[in-house]
This record gives sequence, C-alpha cells and structure tokens, in this order.
Amino acid sequence: MENPNYDRYVKKANNKDVSLEDLRDRLAEFAQVRGWDQYHSPRNLLLALVGEVGELSEIFQWKGEVARGLPNWSCDDKEHLEDELSDVLLYLIQLADVCGLDLGQAALAKIVKNARKYPVNS
Repeated sequence: MENPNYDRYVKKANNKDVSLEDLRDRLAEFAQVRGWDQYHSPRNLLLALVGEVGELSEIFQWKGEVARGLPNWSCDDKEHLEDELSDVLLYLIQLADVCGLDLGQAALAKIVKNARKYPVNS
C-alpha cells in the first residue's frame, strides 16, 4: 500500500537540526491522521514508555560494561539501539505534550536545579 505522506516524512527526517517542538508536532500529526490520539492518554503513553525502556534495557542486559562509542558493536546492533532510544524519546515527548508541559524548558530548568544542588567543588 502506497503512503502519500511517506515522502514528506522522509524529507523532513533528513533535516539535521530537529527540535523537540518539531518532533512534538510531527508526532501529534502522525497520531491524529491515524486516529491514534484518542488512545494517547498520559497513562497509556507512560505505560508505552516503560515498555520501550524495557526493550532498551534488554539490549544491554547481557553485554556487561560497554565502551563509549560502542566500538565492538555491529551496525545492526547500533541500529537496533537507535530504534529503541528513539522509541523512548518519542514516547517521552508525547507524554509531555499531552500533559501540557514544555519538555525542553523543563529540562533546562532541571539542569539549573541540579547545578544548584550539586555545585562544583572549588
């Protein structure tokens, strides 16, 4: 089955500078045109997010400690990791959106709170 919006999604996906707002808007449109937004309650999105975190955890479960940059991982393993990390990110963005929160601003505020809580020892 041909998807008339596929080319538009692929073209947008090739943009290097993607903001949380871009992702939020694309996710909202993606869900809306499929009629999925009716299922995207905060609870349902949280449960989906937890499931995706579990899938992400499975990737590392039996690998032991892993070197930065994943030098010993195959391209397929790295692609699988990218997919699962993306699933986690996308559900997190959707959850923040349906809760009416600005995730980018909240993250910046949290960095400031952490800096106050954990000052650099001089």
